[in-house]
Amino acid sequence: MKEFGLYIDGAWVDAAGGHTFEVIDPATGRAVARVARGGAADAERAVKVAKAAAASWQAMPLRERAAALWRMAEIMVRDVEELALLETLDSGGALWYSRVTVNDVAAKRFEYFAGLVDKIEGQQIPVSPNHHTYTLREPLGVTAHIIPWNGPLWEASRSVPPALAAGNAVILKPAQEALLGAIKLGEIAKEAGLPDGLVNVVPGPGSEVGEALLEHADVRGITFTGSVEVGRRMMRGAAGTMKRLVLELGGNAANIVFDDADLDQAVEGSVWAAFSNAGQICVSGPRLLVHEAIRQEFVRRFVERVESLSIGPGVQDHPIGPVVSERHMRSVLEHIEGGKREGARLLTGGYRVTTGGLADGYFVAPTVFDDVTPGMRISREEVFGPVVTITGFGSEEEAVRLANDTEYGLANGMWTKDLGRAHRVAGKLQSGQVYVNEWFCGDIQCPAGGYKLSGIGREEGQQALSNYLEVKSVRMRIG
Repeated sequence: MKEFGLYIDGAWVDAAGGHTFEVIDPATGRAVARVARGGAADAERAVKVAKAAAASWQAMPLRERAAALWRMAEIMVRDVEELALLETLDSGGALWYSRVTVNDVAAKRFEYFAGLVDKIEGQQIPVSPNHHTYTLREPLGVTAHIIPWNGPLWEASRSVPPALAAGNAVILKPAQEALLGAIKLGEIAKEAGLPDGLVNVVPGPGSEVGEALLEHADVRGITFTGSVEVGRRMMRGAAGTMKRLVLELGGNAANIVFDDADLDQAVEGSVWAAFSNAGQICVSGPRLLVHEAIRQEFVRRFVERVESLSIGPGVQDHPIGPVVSERHMRSVLEHIEGGKREGARLLTGGYRVTTGGLADGYFVAPTVFDDVTPGMRISREEVFGPVVTITGFGSEEEAVRLANDTEYGLANGMWTKDLGRAHRVAGKLQSGQVYVNEWFCGDIQCPAGGYKLSGIGREEGQQALSNYLEVKSVRMRIG
């Protein structure tokens, strides 16, 4: 069993209270690691050292800062097998998917923002011949990053690189359910030459570590991914010290298949959109809206493809792995039972998988419901598991109305050969991302975020730097 402490001030340390917790492999139900359980005192210590480290980081020449972030990316690529295994062991995803997370997502994000370190520029503003007026963009100081369990390294690498590139120190609080990939970031930062205390990792309960970071006056910005309920709590808590907030609070994307779609492409893409990482991705496409003219044929092909997917441990690279925990599995199964009670027609799946040596893991068979109406709970709520609902539509207008009939607005997508329709519908969908004839195409350069209850702010791309910078106007009379 692996053992990890907190990572504070460039070293692994025990929690102040001496407490630990076990990390469970969802494929087996057995503990694979023991991790120090941080509390408020540990958060306080991390803030103190981060504040000092931020000053030394900001004094470092920009080229050296950029080079250090680039070295972090190189270390991730070098250690891809170790990091991918850690990511898979506690989150359950396929090992190939975890390798992609390390090589093509996390490392690339550090490379991308390393390239922006020396491109954070202000502007000169013409006011009058007697004034010289310009702006400065300055780091916030200390930022906190509270991430969920569905891909720890994937989630951490969304916000930590731009915060560091902007000149800030960071405190990362990963979720206790899955954190092993992200917990190594502090160690990687030290090897790459970043100052001790610049990247700190403090696992622990949100009610203790999260609250302490939320209330601390020296934490000037918080990035949070999680539930709407907790997001609202973050907004209320941040008001006391007027913290900068970036929130991603879930989604329930509609995946629209028009009657002119390439069915082979749409079926395969829709399976990928719905069941990657057992449906535990915020921008998954669990709500399938299918034109009535092709609905019967599409559903037949879709179900046939879903039933061909193998189920098993992520370390064996099965397409469908476990959900993250027993508690979450019970939530997914309860939603499935609710769909049955509401009258949705179950086409495949709908049960916990216990055969083939999987009885101790948290496996849910990929599940497809048809004849789902918009008012059903199985359609309205974010199940966050391997569950798809299918609803028919007859016109473009109806498809848009059904897609937008949700409190979320993180992502939507469509399959069509009609270029005019693609642009027209994309303009009407109420979401921060729209996919056309593909899914999960969020390149690092493209801003990502949500409408409505899916959150506030944008991550990825150059725009992400603004989350971690203050703008100062300097107005100088020269006449």
